[in-house]
Order: sequence, then structure tokens, then C-alpha cells
Amino acid sequence: MKLTVIGAGNMGGALIKGWAKSGKVDNITVADKNEVLLAQFKKEYPALNVTTDNVEAVKDADIVVLVVKPWLMKMVLAEVKHVLNLEKQIIVSDAANFTTGMLAEELGEEGQFFYVIPNIAASMSFIAKAPRVTDESLKAVEDLYALDGDTLVVGENLVGPGMMMASCGIAYVMRYIRAQMEGGCEMGFYPQQAKQIALQTMQGAVSLLKATGWHPEEAIDKVTTPGGVTIKGLNELDHAGFNSAEGRVEISEE
Repeated sequence: MKLTVIGAGNMGGALIKGWAKSGKVDNITVADKNEVLLAQFKKEYPALNVTTDNVEAVKDADIVVLVVKPWLMKMVLAEVKHVLNLEKQIIVSDAANFTTGMLAEELGEEGQFFYVIPNIAASMSFIAKAPRVTDESLKAVEDLYALDGDTLVVGENLVGPGMMMASCGIAYVMRYIRAQMEGGCEMGFYPQQAKQIALQTMQGAVSLLKATGWHPEEAIDKVTTPGGVTIKGLNELDHAGFNSAEGRVEISEE
């Protein structure tokens, strides 16, 4: 399979690194206007093909993944449109709010179009497909993003909420870790010690839920005793509005 990725910034870079490390994509071309960035990728992953020419990059690609800023999508699509083969190529938009319908509008017809939003760690990707997408194309895209992390096929109306949970959610988790570190420092631990404790606690919670399949409340019951510190802490979180905080965040349509 020949894969072309246009855009090697934070999001594109995370995807590219995962695909390159997997060893399961034998032909990856990375296109970006930043030659210094391309040189860094080539040094780290010599097997990559790198170029500043978007047109050359998309020629003969089986899958074209566009990971550029949303306001640049129309310009990039206009640039490469004349060399795309929509009967054979899969086109993926990884640009926020640039949907499969927008791909069709810019390219002039329907095709094997996908709107995929991964989080910054590429550990979770939400995949939405255009009406004409075949089962074969869907499997190819699912398999590709599964090399980086978990995938979930959803309607385009759920990509935004999924992005808020998994993409914005990383920032929320980081803020929780920071708060836990601050609490640790207040109790006497050095910052790096507090960070270690917070990270291992987070990892332990995730590992436990994955291993057991428990609902989080089941796990909470295992570590909560009457009159104990845990229930007091949980009650403080509830009093501070912890459980309802994310529900008050509105999804932007920028």
C-alpha cells in the first residue's frame, strides 16, 4: 500500500511516527512545506519518502491523508485535485470540521471519502465515512488507524463529541494530573515524585478497567470504605462540580 500524508505537524507527526514504527506500511510519503521538519523525519525514519511537492506526493497513492489546518484544506485540495483519481484513491480529511461532504464539494464528486479525527496522541481515532464508501475502503482506513491506537466508526455528528472526549480530553486529563501533583507537593512530595505517583495511579486505573471490563463505579467500590479518605475525596470532587464539568463545555464549530 502506498500512503501519502500531507501535513507533518503535531497531529500528522504523531500519525506518521506510529505508522512508520509499525513496519506494516511499506510505502509512506510525507509532504510538508517545512523542509527542516521533513529532514528530521527522514533522519529518524530513513524509509520515509519526503517532499515539499503535494502534487507529486499524491500521485499513485492508495490512501491520501490530509492533516492540515482546516482553513488550508481548500487550497491544498485545489492544488492536487487535477491529479487525484477518485475512482481508485481513498481520501481522508483529518482537519477539524472538514467533513466528507466538504471533500465532495471541493473535489466535484463523491468518492471514497473519510473524515477522521484522532487525538493528539493518536491513541483514539473517530472514523466517519461518505455514503459511497465500500466495505473494502472502510477496512483499509480502520486497519491503518488501528496501527496507532483504537478506532471507532461513527456518524459525522459524533466525531465532534468524540473529539471533545478523546482530543480535548487529553488536556482535561493533563489538568487532573497537574492537580494531583500539586496536592502531592502540598503533602510533602517533590514535584517529580508527585508526577510519578500521579502517572502510575492513572496507568493503574486504566489497566484495571481494561483487564476487568468493570464500569468505573465498580472499581471505585473496591477502594472505597465507609468513613475513609477515598469517599471524602470523592464527595469533595462532587461538591466542586467535577462530574458535570465536561458536560458544560460547548463544541465549537470553528
